[in-house]
Amino acid sequence: MDRQRARHRIGILGAGNIFGRYVEGLRTFPDLEVVRVADVDTARARQAATEYGVLAWGDGDQLLDDDSVDIVVNITPPQFHAKTVIAALEAGKHVYVEKPLAATVEEAREVLDAAASSTALLGSAPDTFLGSAVQTARHAIDSNRIGEVVGATAFVRSSRAETWHPDPRAFYGPGGGPVLDMGPYYVAALVNCLGPVAQVSAATRIGARTRTVTSPERVVDEVTVEVPTHASATLTFASGAIVTTLMSFDVWDTELPRIEIYGTEGTLALPNPNFFDGDVRLKRHGDAEWQVLTPVTELFGAVGTAEQHRRGLGVRDLAGAIDGGPHRANPEFAFHTLEVLASVETSQQAKRFVALESTCERPEPRPAASAAH
Repeated sequence: MDRQRARHRIGILGAGNIFGRYVEGLRTFPDLEVVRVADVDTARARQAATEYGVLAWGDGDQLLDDDSVDIVVNITPPQFHAKTVIAALEAGKHVYVEKPLAATVEEAREVLDAAASSTALLGSAPDTFLGSAVQTARHAIDSNRIGEVVGATAFVRSSRAETWHPDPRAFYGPGGGPVLDMGPYYVAALVNCLGPVAQVSAATRIGARTRTVTSPERVVDEVTVEVPTHASATLTFASGAIVTTLMSFDVWDTELPRIEIYGTEGTLALPNPNFFDGDVRLKRHGDAEWQVLTPVTELFGAVGTAEQHRRGLGVRDLAGAIDGGPHRANPEFAFHTLEVLASVETSQQAKRFVALESTCERPEPRPAASAAH
């Protein structure tokens, strides 16, 4: 399709570290076109537009006033999500926002209310559960390859953001930390596979209270930690499955798996859910060896390739929903994911199990590779 005739024209709000990953990912879809970039720092917006060949640049108000833009992709820091998402919805724009949906559950409820009263659609990261890895695991579970799911383990280890991100303060401030920064990928994968969570029990703490920034292009030398950096939680799912989780920025080296799901007839081992693709392994009771399952959907960012870090599958999902298709990375799913993670700190503070107020449907599986678009 001619890009001048793309069905959906996108403006990206935020020209930070992951801007290029979105542009590169979105350009793989012929019906999507990035036409504007906006940032509170308009010089940075201009630089990003020039580097990636985006036609227009400016501030957020100019983005919302641009009638040619129908989808806003919001990659601002978490503390700005609620305000900027609501403003875009009120401007009549469809919105896809990076995770978390908002910095707090209370703000996320305001976002849901705004979405409910808008004719525009809202989508939200994490979207990596739409990738071939989690879709393949989901298919194995739904096909009864491991029998009834009894439980699972999920281990979030440090992303070492201070070694590669030029300004990692958001990772250690409100809306950040391992629970809200990396936890959404893991919880979204588990909810997609197992359904909604019913209750949470957890303990948390801060490890090192300051972090030395060693990124070569750093703009700060040290970060003060404001949120817990080590959390252990038990998630009880409505299905009865019990999941043990560890989410930490203090675990730099480990031999723990990313996610394992245990059934009455076998075990599934999933790769890092921060990526779309990767090997999903199955070992049924009695098997001598693990087997790598054939992906059930096409690859989007194969691990070990230049495309590994690109983003945008959730934006494509939103565009499909605008066109009348299923909406998988929907706000109810994102809200439930956020409430699960927020309940980790609530449980720590209250010293009790926390019953979840929200629920969600398991997203519709993506079409098989032969039928995928």
